[in-house]
Amino acid sequence: MMLQRSCIVLLSLSLFVPYMSLAMLNKTLLLLPHPDPELVAHDVHRRINASLSRRQAMDTTDQAGSNPCLTGNPIDDCWKCDPNWPNNRQGLADCGIGFGQYALGGKGGRFYFVTDSSDHDAVEPKPGTLRYGVIQVEPLWIVFPSNMMIKLKQELIFNSYKTLDGRGANVHIVGGGCITLQYVSNVIIHNIHIHHCYQSGNTNVRSSPTHYGFRTKSDGDGISIFGSKDIWIDHCSLSRCKDGLIDAVMGSTGITISNNFFSHHNEVMLLGHSDHYEPDSGMQVTIAFNHFGEKLIQRMPRCRRGYIHVVNNDFTQWEMYAIGGSGNPTINSQGNRFTAPSNPFAKEVTKRVETPDGEWKGWNWRSEGDILVNGAFFVASGEGAEMRYEKAYSIEPKSASFIDQITFHSGVLGVGGRNNNLGMWTTTGSEGNNGLDSYSDDYTDEMSGTGSTNRLSFSVIVLAFMLNLFSYLVMFTSSTQMFMML
Repeated sequence: MMLQRSCIVLLSLSLFVPYMSLAMLNKTLLLLPHPDPELVAHDVHRRINASLSRRQAMDTTDQAGSNPCLTGNPIDDCWKCDPNWPNNRQGLADCGIGFGQYALGGKGGRFYFVTDSSDHDAVEPKPGTLRYGVIQVEPLWIVFPSNMMIKLKQELIFNSYKTLDGRGANVHIVGGGCITLQYVSNVIIHNIHIHHCYQSGNTNVRSSPTHYGFRTKSDGDGISIFGSKDIWIDHCSLSRCKDGLIDAVMGSTGITISNNFFSHHNEVMLLGHSDHYEPDSGMQVTIAFNHFGEKLIQRMPRCRRGYIHVVNNDFTQWEMYAIGGSGNPTINSQGNRFTAPSNPFAKEVTKRVETPDGEWKGWNWRSEGDILVNGAFFVASGEGAEMRYEKAYSIEPKSASFIDQITFHSGVLGVGGRNNNLGMWTTTGSEGNNGLDSYSDDYTDEMSGTGSTNRLSFSVIVLAFMLNLFSYLVMFTSSTQMFMML
């Protein structure tokens, strides 16, 4: 009887909502949370502890982060320890942790090379552009053979099963709307600068090879996650956008936000549409190994409903608060370092937004293993206040004393003062004025610290490109189809 009712609902929706595709219906109806979020949090700690144990077994004279392998960060150790990772890029999809660990991205699909940094037409994008790649239906692993500044005219709407892999190139995405993940699943965004995103819209934008539609004015988020699942955002640097740097709303779930560097922004991250939107109760997000850097004000994150696991992040001197929420979210803060600002009225890590004291006392906000610096304090409530952990951890969360080691490579690899050297990296502009050198300073991230970056010759990039091209040719039998993708 239940199956029969489900079929009737699907048939009715397909008849009366002609503009909503069946694929979209399937995705929105299947945004199911993990049945045991505590088990996922436990698995994150197991992986962290295993990586740290391997790191500590190394020669103690090595400085943290001096070796690109065995850093103590389980995500980085997973793929960096493969010396042939440039020719095994899709192995990254096996390295996720937390609620977004099931994001496949474009694993198993073809490689798509972004060879054209332009974005002249949001309805009829040119082959070779980033927009042309992300709207395709098939799984694609999208890579960049040269440094690139992509200045969007309109929001970049993704289809499912896509990976943006910026390793080996200096890729910046700026401009109108920036990245939109709406009713999609299995997306990985890795090693990309995303900044200076502003509002756009009131025009047609293509979202698939067979569909484009009118888009109202966007919010100007760096990354907007709307009704989507199995999303992983890793090693990106985000700053200076109109609205949020990352916003996840409308029942989105299965999300991991890891190894990113956030700076120069007011409302950093919003998780949840509204206090009264019931589907957001199933939102589950892992926020791990990120560096919340200079000139951030609030929302790191601001949570409405859901289960949010905040683990082993470095929070540096917020201006208002670090973690806020309303609508009774569960916030599990473990092994973070919170450094309060000098302002004596902004020492509290937490903020219950527009909620009376009597209402939030029962909310489950807990702090375990956090280090509180410069007078910072975390106001726990519910189970956290009473230190009741019905599902006790057999492995305790690592002390935040490991934060420097775990977050050493936060942000885009190869950029900034973190010595994030990759074997295929250049910060110089590529020939043909496709690099960053041809753009003004208004479109460069300000990263904390100084220090040198690794410079490789153009010939090395060409060699890397040819190696990946060779792998691509081996995978397919039809040369005509292969060169159409290139």
